[in-house]
Amino acid sequence: MRKMKEKILLHICCAPDAAIGWERLMNDWEVVGLFYNPNIEPREEYDLRRYEIFKLSGLLALECLEEPPDTALWFELVKEYADEPERGARCHRCIAHRLEVAAGCAAQLSIRTFTTTLTASPHKDVAFIHQTGQEIAARLGLDYTAITFRKQNGYQRSIELSKHYGLYRQNYCGCRWSIRSNSNKTKILP
Repeated sequence: MRKMKEKILLHICCAPDAAIGWERLMNDWEVVGLFYNPNIEPREEYDLRRYEIFKLSGLLALECLEEPPDTALWFELVKEYADEPERGARCHRCIAHRLEVAAGCAAQLSIRTFTTTLTASPHKDVAFIHQTGQEIAARLGLDYTAITFRKQNGYQRSIELSKHYGLYRQNYCGCRWSIRSNSNKTKILP
């Protein structure tokens, strides 16, 4: 008799990172994706990233859910850190909030384990992400699986998978401050 795989909730920030996350998890886990990113601006960018996530989940025949973005709450959490550099206190508060919501969704769905695709990016503070995930998990009686998706050429693999699936690759993390700090400066918000 074939043993059922344990479920894992995978917090997803974008389709390119989800591609590597799903690829690395789906052999060992029944993966449930969760798109929750109240930081993504402008709304057209959010809609595009959301579309790409569900396009990819359809191509891979994997379950993906969306938690509607609470942009007002997110903004209250980060606004006093507007002048912080990338990877600073603003980013830490943003990441902690998204992990908190992901863990809450996992608990509501009776999924004991969660992780995040945020570790695929070379621009993120992985030690902070894993420590925060573990703290939240301990508080909620869950397990956080500390996977660093960018290891073993994971970031490069996400680029390859993006090309293979025809996925949109954004050039900034998501918030108005990451747009401004991006050297390409393709989009500017007031």
